[in-house]
Amino acid sequence: MKKILDNIWTKRAASLISALYAYGACYICYCSVFYNIEVSSSVSLCLLVSGISLLALVIMLYSRKQVLTRIASVVILPAMLPVVLLYFGQWGLIIPIIITGLIILLLSGSGEGFKTAFGTIFLLLYIFGALGYFLFTSFFVTASKTQTVKSGLSPSNQYRYYVVNTEDTSNGSTAVYVEPNYADLKYPFVTLTLKDMQRVVYLERPITETIDVQWTTQSRQEITDYLNSISDSITVHLTESQLKKLGYTYDCKLALTELTTEQKKAIGKTASDIDMVYLDQLTAEQLAYFGIGKDGNSRYYVLEPTAAILEETDKKSGSTVYFSELSSETQESFNVVKDDSVYLNTLTDENLAMLGVPESGDIMTFNGKVCFRYYVAVLENYFDVDDRSLSISLLS
Repeated sequence: MKKILDNIWTKRAASLISALYAYGACYICYCSVFYNIEVSSSVSLCLLVSGISLLALVIMLYSRKQVLTRIASVVILPAMLPVVLLYFGQWGLIIPIIITGLIILLLSGSGEGFKTAFGTIFLLLYIFGALGYFLFTSFFVTASKTQTVKSGLSPSNQYRYYVVNTEDTSNGSTAVYVEPNYADLKYPFVTLTLKDMQRVVYLERPITETIDVQWTTQSRQEITDYLNSISDSITVHLTESQLKKLGYTYDCKLALTELTTEQKKAIGKTASDIDMVYLDQLTAEQLAYFGIGKDGNSRYYVLEPTAAILEETDKKSGSTVYFSELSSETQESFNVVKDDSVYLNTLTDENLAMLGVPESGDIMTFNGKVCFRYYVAVLENYFDVDDRSLSISLLS
């Protein structure tokens, strides 16, 4: 057995556990930024994390002179800083990992100078990180008193809602929030829910005393017929992938907007015309007036791309630069925007099904007023559960 344990390849294989443990710390860091945490049993979670950490620590000490273990020793502590700040109070999760990170850093096979330098850096990182976070939450997060007066699930269990009364200097408000109930991550003793997924579907000032929430189920066709009976100009805003499913190419939804009176006259419009003008409605001469060309595949391009445009698209002089390759800001310099709206009355029931709208779903009314329809939530992509973009609100 001693011969096996002294074997360098055994130690290298064991160092993979170090990398796996460091990856786990990084994953918890990721979760702390994008997910709220709810612990069902703090004691059980502490025992589980402590057991895993103790086993990992023994293996890391055994393989402490291996490269992967040394890398892991300097990854764990900085990865846990967001966890300490954002999951503050969940000590059963935090303390075992922090202790493991400290021990392996101090007892790793690295030199004393290396450990002293990184130890100092990590200490300052925690001090200034905590100070910065404290200042942010103290001065940039609005202080208000909130109370959740009612909460629950929709009939399909796809959505959950809560009614919140907020007391502020403007006589307060009552807001109804809806968020998805299908994007939670569930682990032993822990449930993680995505941050910033709640959507305000109703807001009333001042605080209302009447709280009457009702859920019903309606079919897709019933909702379509009702909305079209209200107006034949209702539009829905779709994502690029949804537009592609309906057969729209990128270029066929490009339009001119915010034109001057002179520009309107150049394309046969009057000064009072305010509607967008789609590029496929213009002739080659009219397009050229705006510095736009159209090729045989109905794709629009810049007639005379500037050096800045060539640099943005990483193209050489003489190359064709299509509008689909330009940023929205650059397109706007040509008065061009990408229209993502489609009239509801142009969508068939088959189109709606293709866009992911279920055949039936949940409708919510608050105090007798419809404030949420699953149908609109899907079409307007209320809940983009795949989005992981960073924002200040994630830190509050």
